[in-house]
Amino acid sequence: MKDAALELKHVHFSVNGLHILKDITGVIPKGKITTLVGPSGAGKSTLFKLCNGLQTASSGDIYIKNKRIGSYEPTELRRLVGIALQEATMLSGSVMKNIAVPLTLQGKQMEKEEAAHLLEIVGLDQGFLNRDASDLSGGQRQRLSIARTLVNRPQTLLLDEITSSLDKVSQQDIEKLIVKINQEFGTTIIWITHNLEQAMSIGDYTWVMMDGELVETGPSDLLNNPSDARVKRFVKGEIE
Repeated sequence: MKDAALELKHVHFSVNGLHILKDITGVIPKGKITTLVGPSGAGKSTLFKLCNGLQTASSGDIYIKNKRIGSYEPTELRRLVGIALQEATMLSGSVMKNIAVPLTLQGKQMEKEEAAHLLEIVGLDQGFLNRDASDLSGGQRQRLSIARTLVNRPQTLLLDEITSSLDKVSQQDIEKLIVKINQEFGTTIIWITHNLEQAMSIGDYTWVMMDGELVETGPSDLLNNPSDARVKRFVKGEIE
């Protein structure tokens, strides 16, 4: 599919006989924000690990730019698909050291001007470069984590609960930042969130996963009137 950032065909994933993902088939539209919701244990984070090559599907295929994910070298795949996590883990040391990690792993050096530009994109000024990463607030750490992910200029960005531990103001700031990245750079965003209000307000499209299955997909306002009975119960808060 020409306008697909990712395409999944009959993807299964099992560990020790436990079926975590069951026959996932769907398309993530290129250049859009797709939110991924569902109860805890639905398989959302596992799906992310398959999409950036951290794990391999037991069966089925994942395509990125019409090529099977397994045909990409790991370093090439990381450049195509970036990921930011809830924890926003930092190395001990300066902000400069942390933002340079993707290039350091490639044996390259980051120029100060490039680092300052990336910080500017995420709303931090270059004065942060020499600050200790451990002194940053939760929202600032998340901005730095996103800036670090942007080093490789990924075409698709996976966001796993990146605002769930932030206060309301910081959450809204990060939401605005992600929309800005999507609109200015055309970056495809796939965002796991437990916040259904966020899923609807930020997402162009939404996937609902339950018990390892992709139950319902469509424009994000589907959450206002889902067609699947299980999704209706989930939206009402009867399934967590």
